[in-house]
Amino acid sequence: MNPAMQYSGAGMALTERAEGCRLAAYQDSGGVWTNGYGNTHGVVPGSTISQEQAVADLRRNIHNSVNDVNQLVTVQLTQGEFDALVDFDFNLGRGNLARSTLLVALNAGKYHQAATRFERWDRCDGSVLAGLLLRRLAEQAEFTGGNDGQA
Repeated sequence: MNPAMQYSGAGMALTERAEGCRLAAYQDSGGVWTNGYGNTHGVVPGSTISQEQAVADLRRNIHNSVNDVNQLVTVQLTQGEFDALVDFDFNLGRGNLARSTLLVALNAGKYHQAATRFERWDRCDGSVLAGLLLRRLAEQAEFTGGNDGQA
């Protein structure tokens, strides 16, 4: 059993850059009501939150993603690999990570093959979204140790 890993400051910065922060409720590209840093829990149209609430929601939601990655991954990870997977899980959810070929390849010890799978998750409703592709490329760079700090 691997010791539980924690999300790093670099990982948190990746998520914050990729999500951006919007204090007023909005519908994301999939039509889901969202606020703060990609929070979808309890968001209702017309609502606003404070910056402090946005940060608290992000920390709570990231905690769930940290737990997901610690539970689903069975191989040793570097901090960069872990951070990339937490951001992926945060954005796409546990179910998508759990059934992804990325996770299958990774848990088989095929790290390079796993790294090539990030880009497959660049679509919403069948259409490629530039922002999702940029996020996947940033996760891939974090995963492979070639992080240039961009999301």
